[in-house]
Amino acid sequence: MSAPLLELHNLRIAFNGREVVHGIDLTLQAGEKWALVGESGSGKSVTALSVLRLAQGAQVSGSCRFEGQDVLAMNPARLQALRGAEIAMIFQEPMTALNPLFSIGAQIAEVLTLKEGLSSQAAWDRAVALLDETGIPEPARRAHSFPHQLSGGQRQRAMIAIALACRPQLLLADEPTTALDVSLRAQILDLLDTLRARHGMAVLLITHDLPMVRRFADHVAVMEHGHLVEQGPTNQVLSNPVHPYTRHLVESLPIRDVAPVPDRSVVAVSAQQLEVAYDQSIDGIRGWFRRGRFVALQSVDFQVAQGETLGIVGESGSGKSSLALAALGLHPAAGTLSVLGQAWTGHLNRDRSLRRLIQVVFQDPFSSLSPRLTVEELVAEGLEVHEPGLTSAQRQERVLQVLKDVGLEPAQFPGILGRYPHEFSGGQRQRLAIARALIVQPRILVLDEPTSALDVSIQKQVLQLLQRLQRERGLSYLLITHDIDVIRAMAHQVLVLKDGRVVESGTLDQVLDHPQDVYTQRLLAATA
Repeated sequence: MSAPLLELHNLRIAFNGREVVHGIDLTLQAGEKWALVGESGSGKSVTALSVLRLAQGAQVSGSCRFEGQDVLAMNPARLQALRGAEIAMIFQEPMTALNPLFSIGAQIAEVLTLKEGLSSQAAWDRAVALLDETGIPEPARRAHSFPHQLSGGQRQRAMIAIALACRPQLLLADEPTTALDVSLRAQILDLLDTLRARHGMAVLLITHDLPMVRRFADHVAVMEHGHLVEQGPTNQVLSNPVHPYTRHLVESLPIRDVAPVPDRSVVAVSAQQLEVAYDQSIDGIRGWFRRGRFVALQSVDFQVAQGETLGIVGESGSGKSSLALAALGLHPAAGTLSVLGQAWTGHLNRDRSLRRLIQVVFQDPFSSLSPRLTVEELVAEGLEVHEPGLTSAQRQERVLQVLKDVGLEPAQFPGILGRYPHEFSGGQRQRLAIARALIVQPRILVLDEPTSALDVSIQKQVLQLLQRLQRERGLSYLLITHDIDVIRAMAHQVLVLKDGRVVESGTLDQVLDHPQDVYTQRLLAATA
């Protein structure tokens, strides 16, 4: 066998004297596809960052050899030459990794100018060619676009173009598809595989998504609390895991545990011929005098009974979020929409009682929870609006009870009422977000990708919590997600959206087991 491309031996990483990665060994050959798997805090991302010495403030020891050279001993000039040219990295969130002040083409061209000394025109031409290679339509025009003007999938493709600009021998991909729809995930993985084969590079994929690992990687290494607990061929490790932690990950798929919808249940939410539109600017002189109109959702019909879950699936731009905004009364809609028999009026005072009945849980609790408010202030905020007559003691009692209901026992979290969101894990923050919604005793919850940012085992726990709350409180859910496993675990009915229209709807079995529309079939195939 040829010499390894990358060899980690007894790699240890510490911050302020506290070791977080404990002597791991890993070897990659040229052209191999590896996945580094583990939950948040396992050390997988900091390990990948340390390969390029990008982990700020880290004390790294042991050996990290790339083509026989010790990266940890390289001087700054050699290290700078290595980064991007021989080892490149795709970061998890392109919207934060890309510079918002420069066009996509300029950011790709900058790499080529710095690393390969190309002229401005030659670098720009190569940037356009790279965008074309990664599958972005109209690459010459899109090269002038800024990151916010691209879709999530296009931004991720642009990140891949930057990473592959200098044809590296090793690509480190840190959760490259976390925020993408299932079909886009499949496209990005297929693209990475195609480019890997074309350029002969090795790929180290950092992820907690086991279906993605099965689809992409030939070899997998599993990390737990900074220890490498198991590694080997993907099929062997995931089909017959030896270590208890690996078995725990493999067995963390969502489990369906929902009650059937009671007969003669009242209708919680219904819509007929629902339409949602937005004003948009018009290019040219016509835009000085009038605005255009973009229809995001049209001719949508659905009905959700009390205690029922409607799963809403579709790619980015399909209209899922517009449907949620209309249901929550946060955006005007044409057609008929009623919540427990009442319609939104658009008037703050008239809608206040209705707003209490339907609450929302967002995708990312870290950005939806104010970092300046304590747990008590966050959770009790709704009571100040809807039950202003409560005393401070009564509000605190209600907060403590709802925290218990979502599994945050004050006995396990001393001083929980005075803590802030950053002091909790991702799963615990999502429980706080659910408690904040439940405090006003709603009848309906809009769940906007409630588990997409969570590790598989935490995802399973949050879904079990939502299932229990539905059984105990008779809650109705509008569940927006791109995760078909979550739909299978939670939904009674399924609505499939594409380009603002319903392409298929029906019971869970009808839509997922016997899909009729080609688009639905494609979505399901992308998750297989």
